[in-house]
Amino acid sequence: MTDRTDKGAGTVVAGNSGQAMADTPGQAVVIAFGQTMKTLRVRASLEREEFGRRIGYSASTVASYEQGRRIPSPRTIERADEVLDAGGLLTVWKKQVERAQYPVFFQGMATLEKEAIELLAYDALVVKGLLQTEEYMRALLAMRRPVLDHETTEQRVAARLARQEIFDRQPSPLLSFVMDEAVLRHRYGGKDVLRGQLEHLLLIGQKRNVEIQVMPTDCEDNAGVNGPFTVVTRKDGKKFVYVEAQSTSTLQTDPEQTALAAARYGIIRSQALTPRESLEFVERLLGEL
Repeated sequence: MTDRTDKGAGTVVAGNSGQAMADTPGQAVVIAFGQTMKTLRVRASLEREEFGRRIGYSASTVASYEQGRRIPSPRTIERADEVLDAGGLLTVWKKQVERAQYPVFFQGMATLEKEAIELLAYDALVVKGLLQTEEYMRALLAMRRPVLDHETTEQRVAARLARQEIFDRQPSPLLSFVMDEAVLRHRYGGKDVLRGQLEHLLLIGQKRNVEIQVMPTDCEDNAGVNGPFTVVTRKDGKKFVYVEAQSTSTLQTDPEQTALAAARYGIIRSQALTPRESLEFVERLLGEL
């Protein structure tokens, strides 16, 4: 795995050659946190069963936390710190542990989503993670090769679901999604999974701060032929362009490139169906299932 920052080009590139290497830094954080929690639990003379009962989990889940096989939520960390009278020794880990939920190549983008006042996304392969149902997530993760283990799958699902708080954040960020029609026709996980995903898009599309648009396959012009990308604007006005493929990612910060990407997205949006037409299109797809 390599991480490189090219200040001249304003680009951050993160790549990896496999799941194990990609998750090594994050896994080290999770393991260290688990060891710290276990040390504090033993010091407090609490068995796993009793400690688990106090924080609302089973002894086996506590064991998973302590062995670094499962990542606790920020709220769980706060509760554990309180129960163990740790005085902040556990809560100081919250941000690092939260970042560890994500693959290394996505951690920078996950942070940006939390700071975004605007997010523009074009997708041509799968439904954007922010818009996915849990069943759709699991279907996609089950198709990953090499195969993900159970704990990693659960961590990925929990992390992806947690990101969706962006839709209810106050003040509301402006969120725009354009996706190719083919994305909405792929029956990943089966007909029922797709039906649930399309119904979810209709619900999300009703939110006042969200616009969902479809790029129909019979459209003769599409400025997104170079592939999926996301443009994020932070609270300070700085823009970033995120591109991901094959477990590698590029986070572009160069002002010229980010401006061009935002302009390209504007063209894509103008070429796609309008938000109203798009929701009607999704309703028609539902009727065909």
